[in-house]
Amino acid sequence: MTDKTYNVLFLCTGNSARSILAESILNKEGDGRFRAYSAGSQPKGEVNPLALKELETLGYPSTGLSSKSWDVFAAPGAPEMDFIFTVCDSAAGEACPVWIGHPMTAHWGVEDPAVVSGLDIDKQRAFAQAARFL
Repeated sequence: MTDKTYNVLFLCTGNSARSILAESILNKEGDGRFRAYSAGSQPKGEVNPLALKELETLGYPSTGLSSKSWDVFAAPGAPEMDFIFTVCDSAAGEACPVWIGHPMTAHWGVEDPAVVSGLDIDKQRAFAQAARFL
């Protein structure tokens, strides 16, 4: 058994919902075996409040999360990733930066809860479903 902590980067276009949920969930569930990060190709600059609410409801950390560009993780001095997952279809099809160390990459498509319109209960349900999938 190894004592290595694996770095995981979750990518999405806006980095405001799905990738944020995944980052927080894996950081808690990974229990020191994984260190999760998130970023976006076109970050919105703020985390969706419903994502934070869902994390709090489920008992996951919601502080310190931010919407940021994936360029942060392609820059010199950035943590070297072991795994990179795209969680939205549009980010999966984009030309990604060259990642240091050539990490394993995969696509894990999860529907975007942030695009759901209608009643608040419908929006909350969409965020709960995304968190369950992740």
